[in-house]
Amino acid sequence: MTRLSDLAKAGFDTIIDARSPSEYAEDHLPGAINLPVLDDAQRAEVGTIYKQVSPFQARKIGGAIAAANVARHVAGPLADRDGGWRPLVYCWRGGQRSGAFSTILAQIGWRTSRLEGGWKSWRALVLRQVQDLGPPSPLVVLDGNTGSAKTEILARLARRGVQVIDLEGLANHRGSLFGGMPGGQPAQKLFESRLAMALAALDPSRPAVVEAESSRIGDLAVPRAMWQALCAAPRLRLEVPLAARAIYTARAYADAVAEPGRVEASVARLAPLHPAERIAAWRGMAQRADWVSLAEELMREHYDPRYEKHRARHGENERETIPVARLTGEGLDAAAAAVEAAVDRLAGPGGTAAGQTDPQP
Repeated sequence: MTRLSDLAKAGFDTIIDARSPSEYAEDHLPGAINLPVLDDAQRAEVGTIYKQVSPFQARKIGGAIAAANVARHVAGPLADRDGGWRPLVYCWRGGQRSGAFSTILAQIGWRTSRLEGGWKSWRALVLRQVQDLGPPSPLVVLDGNTGSAKTEILARLARRGVQVIDLEGLANHRGSLFGGMPGGQPAQKLFESRLAMALAALDPSRPAVVEAESSRIGDLAVPRAMWQALCAAPRLRLEVPLAARAIYTARAYADAVAEPGRVEASVARLAPLHPAERIAAWRGMAQRADWVSLAEELMREHYDPRYEKHRARHGENERETIPVARLTGEGLDAAAAAVEAAVDRLAGPGGTAAGQTDPQP
């Protein structure tokens, strides 16, 4: 595999990550299932024997454990695979773990492939894409104050056939203090892998729309090349009335407000930035479940001023302002259509989103 896009074109039925569960959790190829040849405890045990006894003894014990584990995988998760099944197996660097697993699968009769260089070769391609090359398509950044429904409009753009990069979806976070989502965020490396595959899937001849973000989304850092492309791209700004944004936000964050004490605890974290009486008033709104009023206050006093300060750094990149009166279904559809038309104007002859970037790896 020399390019990230090669993986999607290879047509494997299943991608098997033969590494331990902790290695898999940190990062894995998109769509891979974890069938460890050695689990974390077994890997530590074999490593200890290798260092303290002998490499031969470690390989002998490790081989026995690996054979038993692979047998369980074949009899369990892989029991329903027919004779035409085509798996790809990988481990950390394409060595003994994936070698043992793929040999057994091939001997059974399945058309088995092994990823040359293992996860390390995959990781090198990911880093090249997200740290060095960045998006292969010209970007258009969708900006707008908190509560402007940027993520929902992005989804509607995708349904209209517009290329989009959903950074918050890849990071599983809504990008604000209250933005945590069920399941938590992926590890940084896994986020980068997801982003790399999303970039590799883009058509370089067409622009891609991405939501305006800071350099961090929750606990995750936006990789260097992606961040540089975001900062340099032309921007479209959604202009939505404060009241409409507050109502929309109270609805969009229903999962957060449903969790007892979560919003109040988040408000308390703002204490170093605001007068004590304001924090007390906001906590009171949270206790009374007055979510619309709280959202409006937070936007007016906290988020909007910070957005304006951040936006000033990229003011020279703003190309159009798109008024959005309502964030209802009909209003969101109209906003998506207006954004699509603006993207087309930017991508047309002489537009600042026209042109191509370097090809993907």
